[in-house]
Amino acid sequence: MLYSLTADILILIHLSFICFVLIGGFMALKWKRMIFLHIPCVIWGVLIEFYGWICPLTPFEQQLRQAGGEAGYSGGFIDHYIVSIIYPSGLTHKMQLFLGILVILINIAAYALVVIHYRKRRIKTRQNE
Repeated sequence: MLYSLTADILILIHLSFICFVLIGGFMALKWKRMIFLHIPCVIWGVLIEFYGWICPLTPFEQQLRQAGGEAGYSGGFIDHYIVSIIYPSGLTHKMQLFLGILVILINIAAYALVVIHYRKRRIKTRQNE
C-alpha cells in the first residue's frame, strides 16, 4: 500500500510539473524570479515532447506500482483521471510535436504579458519620480 500511495503522490508531482511548464510563466507576473525556475522546466518539457524522451518520473512511478503489486494503471481516482492526462493512449510523435509547440506558444504569450507588465510598471515608476 505504501508503494501505491508513493506512486500516486509521484503522479501528482508529475502533473504539477506539467501544469507548471504550461502556465508557470504567468507566475512571473507576481514573482519575477520565478522565470529562473520556469524557463529550464519549459526547455525540459519541450525537449521531452520533441524528442519523445521518457521523463525519469515515469519509470520510477511504474517501479513503485510494480513493487506495490499493481500491474499498470487501473485503480482509484488518481489513476483513472490523472494518469490518462499524463500518459494518453495512442500518443504519436506528431501529437508530441504538437504538444511541444503548444507549450512554446502558451509560454510566449505568458512572457509577452510579463514583459508588458514590467514595462508598464517601470514607466509608472519613472512618472512618479
